[in-house]
Amino acid sequence: MTLVFKIVATDDWRAAERAGRFDGAAIDRLDGYIHLSTAGQAPETAAKWFSARDDLTLVAVDVEALGPRLRWEPSRGGALFPHLYGALDLSAVVWARALPLGPDGRHAFGALER
Repeated sequence: MTLVFKIVATDDWRAAERAGRFDGAAIDRLDGYIHLSTAGQAPETAAKWFSARDDLTLVAVDVEALGPRLRWEPSRGGALFPHLYGALDLSAVVWARALPLGPDGRHAFGALER
């Protein structure tokens, strides 16, 4: 199973769990798609957009469950990033867990496998 990841404010993720779907953070709704990252991209995404935030949840999503609404599009220097067009149905979520800050001030991802 191939996973992609969403870094989201914990309060927003709790709201998504209550609703049964995630419609995206404010920036996602503004851009028209949900920003996702690969395992290799997630730490850079966290450092660039979520620096020093300790109120985050890391959500692992099954790529195959997203179907054709998932598109790989160029971003940062031409790297391909996964973008989900439409809401994230929680049935595609493999796991969600807190994304704490480590002692060095960077987010502590731990293992990103299933």
